This record gives sequence, C-alpha cells and structure tokens, in this order.
Amino acid sequence: MTHAPASVVFDLAIIGGGIAGLWLANRAKSAGYSVALFESADLGGGQTLASQGMIHGGMKYTLTGALTGASEAIADMPRHWRACLCGEGDVDLHHTRILSDHFFMWSGDDLGSKLTSFLASKITRGRVEPVHPDRRPPLLRHPLFNGSLYRLEDLVIDAHSLVTNLAHNLEGHCFQIDWNQAELQKDDNGQLFLELKNQEQLLHIRAQRFIFTAGKGNAELLAQIGEHQPAMQLRPLQQVMVKHYHPFDFYGHCLGTDTTPRLTISSHRLPDGGHVWYLGGSLAEKGAGMAAEELTALAEQELRNLIPWINLQGAEWATLPIERAEPLQPGFARPDNAFVEQVVNTNLLVGWPTKLTLAPNLANQILELLHESGVNPDADKPDYRLLHEYLPYALPGKTPWEIAFPPKMSAEQALALRFKESDENDE
Repeated sequence: MTHAPASVVFDLAIIGGGIAGLWLANRAKSAGYSVALFESADLGGGQTLASQGMIHGGMKYTLTGALTGASEAIADMPRHWRACLCGEGDVDLHHTRILSDHFFMWSGDDLGSKLTSFLASKITRGRVEPVHPDRRPPLLRHPLFNGSLYRLEDLVIDAHSLVTNLAHNLEGHCFQIDWNQAELQKDDNGQLFLELKNQEQLLHIRAQRFIFTAGKGNAELLAQIGEHQPAMQLRPLQQVMVKHYHPFDFYGHCLGTDTTPRLTISSHRLPDGGHVWYLGGSLAEKGAGMAAEELTALAEQELRNLIPWINLQGAEWATLPIERAEPLQPGFARPDNAFVEQVVNTNLLVGWPTKLTLAPNLANQILELLHESGVNPDADKPDYRLLHEYLPYALPGKTPWEIAFPPKMSAEQALALRFKESDENDE
C-alpha cells in the first residue's frame, strides 16, 4: 500500500454494541459529541438480547433480610427508565415495548413470615406491596398456591425493541466491524487508533477517547493492544427456555434459601404467536455446568414443584449458555454498581454496566469522567460517509427464543396458505 492512510476523527469511538455501548452513544450524541459505534456481530447480540428485560430496583437482593449495597445502588433505576420510556428522560425510549409495568416476588410458607416482616418495614415501603388473593396474576390463582406474594414497582421491557429503539436513535452511527480486516493499534504517544483495511486502502479511525463496552469481549480487545487492566471476571449461567401452551404471561421471582431467587420467570412471544417462558435465577447458576438435557429435566422438575397445576405436556425445551462479564471483584463478589476505568497513559476507557438496569449509571459515570478530563465536543464534525465506505451498518440481532424455536414455516408460506384456504372456502 503506497498511499498514506485516510483518516477520520471522532470525539468518541465506542467498541461494543450491547446495552452499554448503545445507551452511552445515545447520551453522548445528545450531548453534542461525534460518536461512532463498532460491533463485530449483531447489535445486542451478546448479553443484552439474552436478558430477561427486568428493570429492577434491587429488591431481589434483599433475600438475606437486609438491603445490600447492590440494592441501594440501583434503587432509583426503575424511575429513571420510566422517564425515558415516556420520552422524558436523558435517552428517548418511547418506541420501546413495555412487557409489564410490574413484576412479582413470591415464596412458600417456609420463607413467608420472614419475608412478610421484612418487606413491611419502613425501608421498603413504597417499593413493594402485598397482593390480595383477588388480585393475583392468573398463574398463581390456583387453590394450591399458599405462599406469600408481593407486587414490585419495577418493570419489564422487550429487549429486542429496546435495542431497535436505541439503534434507531443512532441511525448512521453504528457500524459492523470485521476484525479480520481491522486492528487496534497505539501510536508513539500511546494513543489508541483503529486501522481499517478495504482492499488496498487503509483508513485510520482516531478519537479523543476510545471506549470499550464489549462485555466479555473487553478482555480480548485489551489483549490486542497489550493491556490487561482493568481485569474481568465471568459469571457463567445457563438459562432455560420452554415453549408452552399456558395462555397468560407472567413475570416474577420465586424466593428460595439462596442469595439469588430460586427461579425467575419472564414471558416472551415468538413471531408466530407462540408463548415462551425464559427461566433464570439460581436455576441458571446451578445449570452452568450441566448438560442441556440434565438442566431441562431440572427446570421441568422445579416448575412442577413450584406451580404443579401447570400442564407442561407437549412443551418444547432449549437452553442458552451465557457468560456475564463484570469487573474483577475480591472473592468473586457481585459488583454493586456500574464500572468504568481509564487505562493509564492512553485515550482508552473500559466499562461494564454489570446489569442491564445500570446502563444509565455507566453512561453517567463515563460522561462525568470525560468532563473531568476536559474531553469536550469538537466543533469540526467527521464525515460518516467515509467510514461507511469501509464498513456496513450494524443491525439488531434475533432473540434467543427466536433462534431456539424457529417458525415451522416462513411468513411468506403462512400468507400463501391463508389465501389458499380462503379460496377453497369460497368454492
């Protein structure tokens, strides 16, 4: 290559197109920064689309009988997300679908009295409320249910519509990168830049700050430039999906004796209208080291133990291994908050939201750090068209349940069948 590389300069170059990168890019763009977001696969295709969509205020971390640092750090998050969902917050989410404006927490008799006394305390007043038997969700109206039931003020969103909404706000700013044709490098001053190859041409992407928000991929990106800090820990899970014929949606945590819910259920719809329960909690943690068949058998047994009146005959099962990425903590503890750190002597920030709920918190931390470092929007704006000559736009991916339970016929086939039946009836 004999020609000098072309160059384009952004205020911020974000690598990682999950909830962390998308939310940050939305905030930064609104603040006047020029932003380019790079994703190697589908937007949201890592942990974001594999989440249960629960935007909680920390109440599920009260299982030991006391509010923890984690619960206090995220107590305000449902209110923050609600404002955004109404188009009144710092990120416009009014195109995001809300699956439920609340979810439930229930337990059996063994935990009932302890749970009742704690949740009735002044600490949690206004965040939860007991559910009268007449107001129970359809799933728990059966005479065999005799546990304690509480309604949480938290909400559940459709993760795919969230990713689509955030990407729509960033139209023309999200690019799909092929690491076989791209490389992160440092210049002589230790400043990071991204080199793109297009046949015999080179393009150098420079930025006031590069920001890694690639979840599990952060470690690999750091290694690419010879860095190993901040260090990362992985929390392996294996979620369970069950396609069933129960006609009502349900969102809730069943409490057990562990520090995480015994079972978490969220409900999702397939494009063909089918119903799927997505199962997490302690079940997913214990299932991390299990074979898929062993875990689905355990999940079925748990459902039969907890809600034995549900008919699971003909249900279809699938599992999804996930590795949740977090900043390394002493004793492998769960982080209380979102995390961001600047790599010493570079123009690089590395962050993890640690939970879907805390994506706004991570963006706040990063924007504050940029302000403290004197990184302000540049008056000269880059030409995004030049970047698009090298990279296609990144698009949202599919949900795990769409992949696990593909439709038995395409939309075109279903439409053709419908017209065919209509014609036969006319005869």
